Amino acid sequence: MAALMSFTLIVLVVQDIPLYNFMRTSQREQVETSLQRDAFVVAGRAQSALWTSSPQATSFLENTARAYRDAGGARVVVVDKNGVAIVTSDDDQSALGSDYSTRPEVTSALSGTIVAGERFSTSLQENLLYVAVPVLNGADVIGAVRLTYPAKVVSDAVDAQLRMLGIIAVSTLLLAGIIGYIIASSLSRRLRLLESATQKLADGNLSMRADEGSGPGEIRSLATSFNQMAERLNVLIEQQRRFAGDASHQLRTPLTALRLRLERANDLISADPVAAGERLRAAEGEVDRLASIVEGLLLLSRTESASTTSESVDLAEIARERVDHWQALAKEQNVSVRFEGPVHAFGLAVRTAPEQVIDNYVDNALGVSPPGSRIIIRVADGVDVKVSVLDEGPGLSSEDCARAFDRFWRATSDDRGSGLGLAIVSRLMFACGGSAYLEPRSPRGLAAIALFPGSN
Repeated sequence: MAALMSFTLIVLVVQDIPLYNFMRTSQREQVETSLQRDAFVVAGRAQSALWTSSPQATSFLENTARAYRDAGGARVVVVDKNGVAIVTSDDDQSALGSDYSTRPEVTSALSGTIVAGERFSTSLQENLLYVAVPVLNGADVIGAVRLTYPAKVVSDAVDAQLRMLGIIAVSTLLLAGIIGYIIASSLSRRLRLLESATQKLADGNLSMRADEGSGPGEIRSLATSFNQMAERLNVLIEQQRRFAGDASHQLRTPLTALRLRLERANDLISADPVAAGERLRAAEGEVDRLASIVEGLLLLSRTESASTTSESVDLAEIARERVDHWQALAKEQNVSVRFEGPVHAFGLAVRTAPEQVIDNYVDNALGVSPPGSRIIIRVADGVDVKVSVLDEGPGLSSEDCARAFDRFWRATSDDRGSGLGLAIVSRLMFACGGSAYLEPRSPRGLAAIALFPGSN
């Protein structure tokens, strides 16, 4: 019995240590991703204050920094191109005018580089997670935004989870003692083999599985449970990594649209309050859409391990809504966006999937469409509902069309895009029970197609 309890204790320890490290790394990556996203939002709002030196713009930026600090707890510092602080989220404002150019992260940001990491603050005597991004005016760096967050908060969150794991571990250990008292003599050899498999899994061999075909029934059952746990752990680790990348990519477009609407509302608030109110109401709609996208991504992250439910939606109506959404941005690029198709076309889709698929396609099309060209969102009803986004850009070869849905694949070698957009589309369409593919157009351009199952 003592050997069985000792073995069970070893299993729990070697299992929980890598799980604890994974949770800590995952928690930190989530915080850094959130800080980087928010830093870009603050940088967008800081552009006006740094470029115009307007007291109104500076005051608005100060309020934004304090509101962000109160909401999330991060400290905000905005510096000019010389590294001198012009806005902080501190209440006493004693840091205004301080020279931050000696901070390595600020120096990197002023050189045009986005940096994130963790360092020890000698002034605060604690470790800080930080993100620093440049503030650009065209191609010129006119300042930088730095967000810092106490690393202890991340450690405390992981420790709370570890305490729960400890409770589970103690309960498991007691149960193992009771079972070991009854059947210890018949379990020892098979448990040693299971211990070896567990050790290899803890050493990083996630493909390691226990033998389920021999030994007493209880051991076979334990080996099956162990293998299910190992498989689930492997899937969860991979899904968490994919989810972090997918979320950061998928939320960038609505966050940018929200920022633009708020900036326009700010510009109109004194000259045309009615128009400013309309912009703010539109911004509220973008906030609702962000929440909807997050829910969709959470659902998408579970598609590989659990079934998803499709529902009947009007794809023609959704396509028209996305045309209206993209009109303003397309007009700025001198590109027209229009809808072609029936009044209604009902298909089966996971909730929010059609919007995300169309937005990904249109976003890619706008990135390659020359001025004066047009983008068509076409819906064709039938046994399946075919939603196509047609552009007049340079197009892709047939070989590139076949590879475009691979993760991190990009048509060019520049830094535009993360290479995740079409991979997300492929997973969404798989969850909907449909398919996605690209076709070259003649004489130029590309047809991005999503085929949804019909619901008639």
